[in-house]
Amino acid sequence: MDQKIAIIIGAGPAGLTAAYELLDKTDIVPIVFEMTNEIGGISKTVEYKGNRIDIGGHRFFSKSDRVMKWWQNIFPLQGAPARDDRQLGRSVSLADKCQIRHLRELSETVVSAPDPENVDEVMLVRRRLSRIFFLRKFFNYPIKLTVDTLANLGLIRIIKIGFSYICVNLSPIQKEKSLEDFFINRFGKELYLTFFKDYTEKVWGVPCNVIKPEWGAQRIKGLSITKSIIHAVSGIFRKDNGIDQKQVETSLIEQFLYPKLGPGQIWEKSAEMIEASGGQVIRYARVTGLETKDNKIIAVTVRNEQTGEVTCHEGDYFFSSMPVQELIAAMGNAVPQPVNEIANGLMYRDFITVGLLLKKLQISNDTSHKTINNIVPDNWIYIQEREVKLGRLQIFNNWSPYMVRDPNAVWMGLEYFCTEGDSLWTMADADFASFAINELASIDIIDPSDVIDFTVIRIPKAYPAYFGSYDSFGSIQAFTDRFTNLFLVGRNGMHRYNNADHSMLTSMVAVENIINGIESKDNIWSVNAEEEYHETKG
Repeated sequence: MDQKIAIIIGAGPAGLTAAYELLDKTDIVPIVFEMTNEIGGISKTVEYKGNRIDIGGHRFFSKSDRVMKWWQNIFPLQGAPARDDRQLGRSVSLADKCQIRHLRELSETVVSAPDPENVDEVMLVRRRLSRIFFLRKFFNYPIKLTVDTLANLGLIRIIKIGFSYICVNLSPIQKEKSLEDFFINRFGKELYLTFFKDYTEKVWGVPCNVIKPEWGAQRIKGLSITKSIIHAVSGIFRKDNGIDQKQVETSLIEQFLYPKLGPGQIWEKSAEMIEASGGQVIRYARVTGLETKDNKIIAVTVRNEQTGEVTCHEGDYFFSSMPVQELIAAMGNAVPQPVNEIANGLMYRDFITVGLLLKKLQISNDTSHKTINNIVPDNWIYIQEREVKLGRLQIFNNWSPYMVRDPNAVWMGLEYFCTEGDSLWTMADADFASFAINELASIDIIDPSDVIDFTVIRIPKAYPAYFGSYDSFGSIQAFTDRFTNLFLVGRNGMHRYNNADHSMLTSMVAVENIINGIESKDNIWSVNAEEEYHETKG
């Protein structure tokens, strides 16, 4: 009997999960083609002179028990405090024993929970804090009705926020046609204008009223003022210290798991396990063509990005996590002209991170959270100030102390949203770093004289956009679903703003479909889809 082959495009969370699940549960051999030399997609970790950068900030948290167990099966939970927790005497959830199941084995092995001071392959439990920086002041995110919040906003603005929230609850927008409608229905117009509109438009580069409401449904789901208040009040009487936090809205979670050396570490380990178990992960391999026959994909054309050599690879199953726009282009004459036009009209938002190493920050820690050198305790900070293009800050010291080479320095990521080819994207690295440093200084967060070093990283097609031709995406979905052995998975693979856990689940479901002989793709598309907005045409 011939060995069946699965061709997987992309070595991000979706592609690697598909390869892992195929090896674990089937006799199908996966071959993963990754166009770069890096593993993890936008969940990769970039190292710069011993400092590590998390592209976008990846909390390892999911409402899916299956995903949580998958992660902890790769890296067990810590059994001793991390370096900063130990130094500060902070309490953290610790494991005693961990259960690990190796690929293709049925039984689990019980091992001692590792000490992160001695072992790298370990999952840390980290406290989550993110705030909004607005009017040169900090506001909790999500917004909490605390004394500080009321004082920072002022009485007049508080009255406006309360009145507009009451109004929208009495007379909500009946049909949400845009992201603006989505936000207003959940937070009221005044709070939307204060905290959501400007930041969201920084991210997407277009007005909120032209973005489809799906983005809100997928990213913040059921969050509202009411749920924030309930969470805040219940927190006074009950503290949920469990890792799963089942009863907590995802946007309100207070702790999460995190690999010791950043998110890319878990995907690099996954790739090693896949290769050790008979799969292949081929780097510098860009898929440029897909050959079709009788509603099936039969082969892919692959170009080696180093040598230019072009090869053809046949397969029985095909998983694509490459951008939908590029997938449709690679299918050539098999694609009807209307579908081609829709694919060409899909839009993306690109991303630039400036890694900034500093002696210290100008902003101080005014919270009850203890930190090394008393730096602000945030994992990330949303920059709501309108006069700067900067969208968000990450403070990598607070994600994991092992991300920073010098524990006395501050290692930050300054996040900018842009479009490939625009003035930000094309700016020289040194000029862009200088621009970013000046912006951060202009809002009183740093003193430029405290900058030690910097690096600039560009990520194309980081965010599939919910505008452009997205209204007609259903036609692309209907066309690709006709190919019985083609599975679109992951964020870019489905042109859907999925988190890593949802991207993984799409691959898990696809593998289950293969095992069970299910040709419909409906259950894959239903992952992280609370409502349908697509207009399907022929």
